[in-house]
Amino acid sequence: MEIQSIKNRFGIIGNSPALNYALQVAHQVSGTDLTVLINGESGVGKEVFSQIIHALSARKHNSFIAVNCGAIPEGTIDSELFGHEKGSFTGAVDSRKGYFETVNGGTIFLDEIGELPLGTQARLLRVLETGEFIRVGSSKVQKTDVRVIAATNRDLLERTQQGKFREDLYYRLSTVPIRVPSLRDRKEDIPLLFRRFAVDFAEKYKTAPIQLDEEAKNLLINYPWPGNVRELKNIAEQISVLAQDKLVTLRELQKFLPDKQGNRLPVLSGMNMGSGGEFNNEREILYKLFFDMKKDVTELKKMFFELMQNPSIASQHPQFFNELKEFKSQEVLQPSIMQPISPNTAQVVIPHHDDIIDHHEEVEESLNIMDVEKDLILKALKKHKGKRKDAATDLGISERTLYRKLKEYDIKE
Repeated sequence: MEIQSIKNRFGIIGNSPALNYALQVAHQVSGTDLTVLINGESGVGKEVFSQIIHALSARKHNSFIAVNCGAIPEGTIDSELFGHEKGSFTGAVDSRKGYFETVNGGTIFLDEIGELPLGTQARLLRVLETGEFIRVGSSKVQKTDVRVIAATNRDLLERTQQGKFREDLYYRLSTVPIRVPSLRDRKEDIPLLFRRFAVDFAEKYKTAPIQLDEEAKNLLINYPWPGNVRELKNIAEQISVLAQDKLVTLRELQKFLPDKQGNRLPVLSGMNMGSGGEFNNEREILYKLFFDMKKDVTELKKMFFELMQNPSIASQHPQFFNELKEFKSQEVLQPSIMQPISPNTAQVVIPHHDDIIDHHEEVEESLNIMDVEKDLILKALKKHKGKRKDAATDLGISERTLYRKLKEYDIKE
């Protein structure tokens, strides 16, 4: 079966080489019983690939079941997958078959496989290697013939190094790996997908399909889409319902795209991080942010200084030069490369009417990190009108940490 036929049958839109290659691998492996590991970010459509593999396999007339491993509590996942005997744990009033028993002869899709507890991973490894399993609370070994397709949006190899995923299970699962590309890696497919979604929603809501002008289309293509196809579909539905005009402009589209695309604060390699993924000391973030800002400002001041020293260059840009003149009544820091500066002293240059710098003054500048941290917190609170949650997100710290800092610096909201 050709790739285009698969796309038509399963409603897959796109022509990017990475997508076509993933479909080709899925087609080739479908005729075997090999275990497949599908990698890809959340929202790329990993479950569709599992359905393709099952539908094109010799097991297509038998059962197919998708199990989200991250959605099942750790205490019950063994029972869900392998079954249990009556009285094996509190609440087990009857015996129950697990998925590996009920789907015998078919295919089981284990999504978010990286969330499986280590004990369950050992049971799964035994099934993959021998086809045997034991119900919870039983000593009887049972056989099953189930093909396993797993999927993850996490780096399983990295989790094996962290001791959170069994290395032998990782290599057993990844007999045939399939990488589903993210939406930002197949930008040429974004307009096609959006148009398809727009037509579908127009039929659903019995309206004319929306269209994008060129500027809006460029914004759509260059947006990073952290939620991938799922996010694109949601945005298309929102616009189909809420857009004022059927021809969507750049300005109109911007209303539907999130302003913030995750935490933009710098991440420093080598810094210790807590178990929750936060920095153990959020002050490290502020250190980095502060000195990066100082570096950028220094570069700007260097450019200003060079322009003021070269009137011939400035004369070619009169409007910019006139704006520089407005700084005559202001104090401008001199770039550190012009003259050595002591750690707590900054050089200040005062431009004269002849636009030539002929003297400077020294002023004290506070570099106390606590002062900088407090100032950033105050600015974040002011920016978000006192909303702690938004301010904490902007600063890259938890709301609990922000609350502690408010107490520490005696900041009244």
